[in-house]
Amino acid sequence: MDTTSCDPRYYELLEQLQTLDFALVELNLYLDTHPADLRSIQQFNQLTQERTRLAKQFQELYGPLQNFGRAYSKCPWEWSQSPWPWQV
Repeated sequence: MDTTSCDPRYYELLEQLQTLDFALVELNLYLDTHPADLRSIQQFNQLTQERTRLAKQFQELYGPLQNFGRAYSKCPWEWSQSPWPWQV
């Protein structure tokens, strides 16, 4: 049985990543129509940095979030192990 699905930290980190992803998508859409808004660009960059840090932490603990070269894998190959982030 996969123990990650019983670890509350797994869900906490995943929710934080989803929150950051939502904010980044919204900022991206806003910046498409307001490309000179420096404050929003700074916020986008700050959230991107935070998401990168959090994704690295999540992947070190629980395995890859995305495939095709966007995440490293430990040995044995982790991508075939579930649950995948979109399954929880």
